[in-house]
Amino acid sequence: MQSAYTVLILLTLVSLSKLLGRMIPLPVPLPLLQIAAGALLAWPTLGLHVALDPELFLFLFLPPLLFADGWRMPKRELWRLRGPVVGLAVGLVLFTVVGAGYFIHWLLPSIALPVAFALAAVLSPTDAVAVSAITQDRLPRPLMHMLQGEALMNDASGLVTFKFALAAAITGVFSLAEASVTFVLVALGGLAVGVALSWLVGRLRAWMIAQGWDDPATHVVFMLLLPFAAYVLAERLGASGILSAVAAGMMQSWLDLLPRQTSTRLLNRSVWSLLEFAFNGLIFLLLGLQLPDIVKAVASHETSLWPTLAYRCLDVLAIFVVLVVLRFIWVQSVWRAIGAWRRWRGKSALVMVPSARSCWLLTLGGVRGAVTLAGVMSVPLLIGVGQAFPERDLLIFIAAGVILLSLVCACVTLPLLLRGVDKSPDERLHQEVQDAWRRTAEAAIHALEGEEVVDAAAPQDATQATLATELKARLMAEYRAELDRYEDTAEARAVAQQMDALERRLRLHALRAQRLELYRLLRQREIGDEVVRQVLGELDMSEANLGPIK
Repeated sequence: MQSAYTVLILLTLVSLSKLLGRMIPLPVPLPLLQIAAGALLAWPTLGLHVALDPELFLFLFLPPLLFADGWRMPKRELWRLRGPVVGLAVGLVLFTVVGAGYFIHWLLPSIALPVAFALAAVLSPTDAVAVSAITQDRLPRPLMHMLQGEALMNDASGLVTFKFALAAAITGVFSLAEASVTFVLVALGGLAVGVALSWLVGRLRAWMIAQGWDDPATHVVFMLLLPFAAYVLAERLGASGILSAVAAGMMQSWLDLLPRQTSTRLLNRSVWSLLEFAFNGLIFLLLGLQLPDIVKAVASHETSLWPTLAYRCLDVLAIFVVLVVLRFIWVQSVWRAIGAWRRWRGKSALVMVPSARSCWLLTLGGVRGAVTLAGVMSVPLLIGVGQAFPERDLLIFIAAGVILLSLVCACVTLPLLLRGVDKSPDERLHQEVQDAWRRTAEAAIHALEGEEVVDAAAPQDATQATLATELKARLMAEYRAELDRYEDTAEARAVAQQMDALERRLRLHALRAQRLELYRLLRQREIGDEVVRQVLGELDMSEANLGPIK
């Protein structure tokens, strides 16, 4: 029962932290509030303590969060920005692992070089959600898309590199050539497993819907189990479970467009929003709960607490500064190199001309968050039988300190850098949304013009044909008086019921025509995922409001 009480307390705190964040006038990121709440709970007066199993922590939190990131990422924008995104998500990760790894080993010789590389790798993943909350959507959309694409891909590249470095630290064996080949095979295998499993689940759901088994709860349970299944299957096959979960999410965002599953989509969005919010909040609460123990463990071998803690905080500050400098060097050099390459080939700038402000926004927008914490918490307690993992507490202390510093730094600097930048809507996105609505409305009108609304099985008469024709005109004009619904005679009520049933059938037919046109525009890459998500959400709500069609 104690475990159940602890879970309920933590979930309650996650909800209260959201309310508290809205009450505070200052733009304090929600993760900072949740870390503070966890640390307060762990204070000796309250004394809440949670023991974490590293493997369970990694398995429970990472697959669904990475799956949701893959699902949500706008893929057209990711493809357009593939050069900068791959540079940040792969090149910068390796640059950080080498540069920061050697610096950590030099600064703290007690941390072996492979362990320092593992720590640098787990410090590489970034959190674009926290950046969006801090900037309140004022960041230019090309930069935001770059940060989102980087966060999606470097979660995988950073954690896969982390696992390789961790294995080298445990076994003491490392070969660069062998590791490079294994990395490619593991990565490709993980991607293949995630795509294949997600496709199979999509086919299964399509078959179930065709058989009439379209209960939304059943389909949503399949979606909840998919990231865990993708992770476990890939790990069993020796591939990357992390990349498998990301690939499954990206593939499933395409399969989410299956027909005849409006209720499933609505329920699925709500469930995943709840799950993502709860899991992110729990991770930061658990960090707060572990902070007192982490601090005690770091200073446990020293005679004095505060001097040791001060020195450790300076170490964290030095590592954070090095991470920022490495990121700034990479952003400046790679972005300008890509721009020079495109100009040499006679092409226009890919997103925007690099400036001092944009480079600093990209640099300081590399906030560390939940994935870094989940990764470092997964460091095993033991390296062998009866042998503790070397400096595990110090690794967690450094990672927690870097997360806190990156959040605080972003809170202070990003609003200053965005001062004077108008929070103007994205004109291109607005134009695409308007065009999507226009095209889908035209498709609905064409479908209504050719729709035979009179029931073929019912007796045909002139009265019914007249009602159907009149109803078509009223529906396309979207305006007509409805006073006849309230007549008291049985004949008037029967006519009103017939009109209502015909109207719902026509509206359903029109909505489905709009949805098919929206899918066609997406397949032809005339619109992006953000437009589809926005328009499809409103179409699904409109269809849900119709209720069951008899």
